[in-house]
Amino acid sequence: MTYQGVLQKMQTEFLSPIQYYLVFKDSFLNVNQLLGKQVEISFQGYECLNCEKQKKIFRQGFCYDCFMSSPAVGDWIMKPELSTAHLDIEDRDLAYEKRVQLQPHVVYLALSSEVKVGVTRKTQVPTRWIDQGAVQAIPIVEVPNRYLAGITEVALKSHYTDKTSWQKMLKNEVLQADLVAERSKTYDWLPDEVKQHYASDSTLYNLDFPVLNYPKKVSSLNLDKTPNYSGTVTGIKGQYLIFEDGTVFNIRTYEGYVVKISL
Repeated sequence: MTYQGVLQKMQTEFLSPIQYYLVFKDSFLNVNQLLGKQVEISFQGYECLNCEKQKKIFRQGFCYDCFMSSPAVGDWIMKPELSTAHLDIEDRDLAYEKRVQLQPHVVYLALSSEVKVGVTRKTQVPTRWIDQGAVQAIPIVEVPNRYLAGITEVALKSHYTDKTSWQKMLKNEVLQADLVAERSKTYDWLPDEVKQHYASDSTLYNLDFPVLNYPKKVSSLNLDKTPNYSGTVTGIKGQYLIFEDGTVFNIRTYEGYVVKISL
């Protein structure tokens, strides 16, 4: 059986274990069904996720022109503290920026390799944590816009990393930590204008990934250098496929790439 289409990040369902789906224009694939099976991935070309032209992908699934102009990849995406829609100040497209920035955001602690702090739109809970490969996560505050979430994250980055070690995450080398206890420390570190949004609810989310075996060593599949790869799928974690030989394939990295997947 063969599936072909433009890669976009896997869609997920928060079940136990988490369910993963690759969605193409004319078909979709429940990726969990690939566990234990031999799969071949073949690079076919490019299609920009924004303009849909067959142009080489630059970053985040976008060709160079779209990456430099689209509001969906403004600097405030990676650095929420740069958000300005709450001030009516435009970066690239104020209407778009208001739609995305002026909605509830959650600042959280997550455990993927070690305790990290992060920001996500409330609508992306728990999807954001799934995409990071976090085994546990806990919200700290829910704020009304992205700017407040951003300055909160900046304050907490003095105490926690904001990065995940993808190698440790995929090998399941996760530090032991008590997120409930860690969360209780954060109130004193919050910016004054955010403290009112600190909630007493400290629901701890546990995430169960569909992994048969964790690798001891990992090596990333690079479609530009290895346009055809075949291997047995032994796990799915974050946005990665894990193969029996220790090869890992980051779907997110290759958004906008057209691939053929043969089972």
